[in-house]
Amino acid sequence: MTVTTPTPAPAPAPVADRPGRRGGGTGRWGRWDHRVSPYLYIAPFFLLFFVTGLFPLVYTGWVAVHDWDQIMGQGEFVGAENFVSVLTSEDFRRALVNTVSIFVLSSVPQVLAALAIAGLLDHHLRAATFWRMGVLLPYVVAPVAVALIFSNLFADRFGLINALLDTVGLEPVRWHSDRLASHVAIATMVNFRWTGYNALILLAAMQAIPRDLYEAAAIDGASGLRRFVSITVPLLRPTMIFVIITSTIGGLQIFDEPKMYDQFGRGGADGQWQTLTLYLYELGWTRADFGRASAVAVLLFLLIVVIGVVNFVISRRIASEESR
Repeated sequence: MTVTTPTPAPAPAPVADRPGRRGGGTGRWGRWDHRVSPYLYIAPFFLLFFVTGLFPLVYTGWVAVHDWDQIMGQGEFVGAENFVSVLTSEDFRRALVNTVSIFVLSSVPQVLAALAIAGLLDHHLRAATFWRMGVLLPYVVAPVAVALIFSNLFADRFGLINALLDTVGLEPVRWHSDRLASHVAIATMVNFRWTGYNALILLAAMQAIPRDLYEAAAIDGASGLRRFVSITVPLLRPTMIFVIITSTIGGLQIFDEPKMYDQFGRGGADGQWQTLTLYLYELGWTRADFGRASAVAVLLFLLIVVIGVVNFVISRRIASEESR
């Protein structure tokens, strides 16, 4: 009697090796899913950017080259007339100087303070989460509330700051009348709100730095300050570029703080702290001249782009010189 051994059935081919299967689909649908689905996933972002970012920018440029009235709407094409009118205006030049002044007084101390706070938070602290959340609290407060509180602190007659100066025998500062003093007060509001936010961004980048570098430097006898300057700061350069560029964009578009600094919101009786955004607001909604207001918006956009490119080029040049 002959015993026959049954032949084992062949193992099924892996799903990836079966014909007509690719990316979890079958046949033509699988190929379409593999090729099209990534674009569908990212399409909502670009659609939202087009609706809320690109289209308003292009439309603002279109309005800027027309004689556009708030009530009558689009008028005749005037070309660069609105830009010439704005650039030759004394109000625009004063607003530009005010904007740059407040930007410098806020951005430079803000980045330096954020770097120092991030360095302190990077150490082993008790209740570290509490302190890290604490530096973010000013960012949570509404900017209008911050502006109202600080405008009372910096009041000329009954403000707390002048009261403290009077107790030590110093003359009160005219925070609303003096141009530079008003810039310092507004820059203080901006620094109060944004320093903690930037500190947490820098802290996240600091925690990604390998700790072996610090241990090796400590063994070589480097002090804490030396390790911070020689290791932390150079390795934070990409994050610093991001913080500087975002601070530039926000600083040149500042609106809430100078708008709420006094009860009229006009940037001072003589435009002491009138920024470009306040000047734009005045042209568009007070004087009903949308053409010139759009021209100011386009010029502000170009100014932000130029300063951002300059920051990027300087940072790249410093990086290339240090890598030699």
